[in-house]
Amino acid sequence: MKRKILLPTDFSKNAWHAINYAIELYKKDQVDFYILNVFTATGNIIDSLVNMEPGSELYETAKLKSENGLAKVLDMLAFKDSKNQRHHFEIISTFNNAVEAIRNIVEEKDIEMIVMGTKGESNFNKTVYGSTAINVMEKVRNCPVIVVPEQARHNLPKEIVFPTSYRTHFKRRELNHLIELAEKCEASIRVLHVAEEDELDEKQLNNKKLLEEYFEKIDFSFHTLGPIEVPVAISCFIDSRESDMVAFINKKHAFFGSILSKPLVKEIGFDSKVPILVMHDLRN
Repeated sequence: MKRKILLPTDFSKNAWHAINYAIELYKKDQVDFYILNVFTATGNIIDSLVNMEPGSELYETAKLKSENGLAKVLDMLAFKDSKNQRHHFEIISTFNNAVEAIRNIVEEKDIEMIVMGTKGESNFNKTVYGSTAINVMEKVRNCPVIVVPEQARHNLPKEIVFPTSYRTHFKRRELNHLIELAEKCEASIRVLHVAEEDELDEKQLNNKKLLEEYFEKIDFSFHTLGPIEVPVAISCFIDSRESDMVAFINKKHAFFGSILSKPLVKEIGFDSKVPILVMHDLRN
C-alpha cells in the first residue's frame, strides 16, 4: 500500500532540505508525496482573507507566484529523484491559513505523516522554530509531523531519543509511528528519563513496564539524567551520543506542551541539529 506524505513548502532552503530528508527517509517505500504551498497576498493572513478574492490582482499574483514556485520544485525533484520509480509527486497550491490548509489536506488525502522545515525565509536566524512549525506541532493533531532543521543530516536515523517522565500512560497505538520508524530504519530507541525524584513510584514503574512491552521487538534501552532542566538534559544526551532524532508525544497541558512554550523554545539546543518526530495523544 502506498504511503501518503505531506511536504509543506514556502520555497525556503530549509523547506527544500526537509523535502530531501523525506525522500531519503522513504526511499524504499511506495509513496505519494503531496507538496503543498499555502499562499497569501500579505504577511498578515487576516488582511489577506479580508482583501483578497479570486480574480483580484492581489490574489492572482500570489497564486501565480505559488504555482510557479511549485513547478520549480517539481523540476528540481525531476533531476534529483527521477530514478526512483517508487515515488510520485503531486503539487497543491491553496489560499488559506497555513495550519488550516495543512489540517484540511491531511483529512482530504488521508496523509500519514507531515515532513517540514523548522522555519522559512521570513523567520529570524535567532529563532529556533518558525511560527508555522510551532503551530503545526501544537495544533495539527490529526497527523504526526517530522520537523527537520536545516543543519540535520540526510542519513536515516539510527538512534531515536524518546524523553518521558514515566508519569503518562501511553497507549501502544500512540507510539505506532515511532515503532514503525525505528523498525524501518533499523534504529535504536533510547528512552530518556529526566529525574526529579530519587526513585520511581508505582505508577511510573508500571508505565515504564508498558514501554518495555511496546518496544520489545526493537533495540531499546532506558537512561536517566538529573536533576537538571529538561531541555538541557535532552540536548546534552543527544550531543554526547550523536543521536539522530528525538520523538515526543504531544499531550495537551503536559510535558511536550511545556517544552514548546515560547520561553523554553529559545533554550533548546538539540532542535538545531536533529529532526523531531511529534506524535499526538489520541485522547485529546
